[in-house]
Amino acid sequence: MKEKLFIYQVLPRLFGNNKDINKENGTLEENGAGKFSAFDNKALKEIKKMGFTHIWYTGILEHASKTDYSAHGISKDNPDVIKGNAGSPYAIRDYYDVSPDLADVVEDRIAEFEELVDRTHKNGMKVIIDFVPNHVARQYHSDAKPPKVKDFGENDNPTIAFDPDNNFYYIPNQKLELQFPVQQGDGAYVEYPAKATGNDCFTNKPGINDWYETVKLNYGVDYNHGKTNCFMPVPDTWLKMQDILLYWTSKGVDGFRCDMAEMVPVEFWNWVIPKVKAKNKSLIFIAEVYNPAQYQNYVHWGLFDYLYDKVDLYDTLRDVICGYKPASEITFCWQRIGDLQPKMLNFLENHDEQRIASDFFAGDAFKAIPGMITAATMYTNPVMIYFGQELGERGMDKEGFSGLDGRTTIFDYWSVDSVRKWRNNGSFGNGNLTQGQVKLRKFYLQLIQIAREEESISSGKFFDLMYHNYENPEFDSTKQYAFLRSCKKEFILVVANFAPYASEISVHIPSEAFGYMGIEPQRIKSAKELFSKKNIPLSSRWDKALYINVEACSGMIIKFSVGQ
Repeated sequence: MKEKLFIYQVLPRLFGNNKDINKENGTLEENGAGKFSAFDNKALKEIKKMGFTHIWYTGILEHASKTDYSAHGISKDNPDVIKGNAGSPYAIRDYYDVSPDLADVVEDRIAEFEELVDRTHKNGMKVIIDFVPNHVARQYHSDAKPPKVKDFGENDNPTIAFDPDNNFYYIPNQKLELQFPVQQGDGAYVEYPAKATGNDCFTNKPGINDWYETVKLNYGVDYNHGKTNCFMPVPDTWLKMQDILLYWTSKGVDGFRCDMAEMVPVEFWNWVIPKVKAKNKSLIFIAEVYNPAQYQNYVHWGLFDYLYDKVDLYDTLRDVICGYKPASEITFCWQRIGDLQPKMLNFLENHDEQRIASDFFAGDAFKAIPGMITAATMYTNPVMIYFGQELGERGMDKEGFSGLDGRTTIFDYWSVDSVRKWRNNGSFGNGNLTQGQVKLRKFYLQLIQIAREEESISSGKFFDLMYHNYENPEFDSTKQYAFLRSCKKEFILVVANFAPYASEISVHIPSEAFGYMGIEPQRIKSAKELFSKKNIPLSSRWDKALYINVEACSGMIIKFSVGQ
């Protein structure tokens, strides 16, 4: 049976922090930070028990921060080009090193990371880390690079805007001028000539809403002359990035979540992914791509294993959960994606998105249950859950740089209230959780178990039932979504009820659905709802119209089996 992947995304800096002091704009000393060691065998066993196959450790690579580690041989960063005190995990300061914030002993940080990878593997899960290929911190400098490796920009010719072997783009004869108040005098940040900013901002005056803390990397695309490609001979940036990926593969990393992959030419991915996978064929590459017109390109030419399904499924499910769109819109998601569906990574939360339970999204984590059932069961593709999602984390903290925005901060030293209570100083358990949190967590654990163990879901066929129920007066296609999954001589009916009230419905199953699944309905003798584990009585005409009662903001997964 093919394994369905379930990925647990976690920010180690926030996960292992047991301090209940959350001071706005707090420093590392004031608010603390989680460590690699917080993921001890107990923690990893608890995560494994939840059903996850992979952990995406977010914020591993060393990134610019306002914490001074110069006593440990790490260059101090200028605060004017850092967001928050902890800094953005996507403003990489050293591709060959890990964040010193996460180490118990700063000098041993690489060894501590290697031990984390080893512990994760021994507890039956694989490790994913971020690969940030499009941009680096403005003060990038590697003090951990292997011998003979040159830093980005070290051999650049900064007198010209573009050269295929430059690692950066330059604005010749122009000084960087940040468009907000900055330090003056000895503390001023000086960049001359200015480099292009990470969000394709080719000016010496990036604004407050630009990725001003980052510098765009040059992959051989001449933006000043119609994005002309200069890929032969292979650009220097390509070679440097290949070495970096191989370096982390040698550390035992099992996969890379590639930040803003669509901002890097697809030709690079076509070149580099086979070279890296030659060292480990089981590696997975996940692309953050937001332009659906590029999906085919980045899968078939870019050779990515999976892409974010943000623009289609996430956005649609969010709108259905909030009542802005009818449930029937979900059908158009898989129709638009087509044969790429197995390649899409489904999620309802990640570090970029607002928390479900926040005032900016649903305001109540339970309202997303039908959406989560849909995302986890409608196809064979992977599913990702963001740490604290299973506990209904609200993300309604005003942490500092992040502000009150319904997200869990990635820029600040902080701790996550719901996760801290579940961790309970490393002993874990439900003792400090509310009844609602315990109930929600139970749902997530059940859902993952069902989706992983049921072959019809993990590797079976999919059949959408919406078209056959649009005219069904006992089925509200604006509030309910229904589909079948099948494998061998059994099949599963999934019904998601997005309505804020219980619904008595009938689901019509067309004869062509049974033909597609290769199942003779008269041979089906039993049915069981998998969440409640209760048998569903079958009438003589159940295969025409199955009558069920679905609770508010809930769903049912009903398994039908051939009798003995």
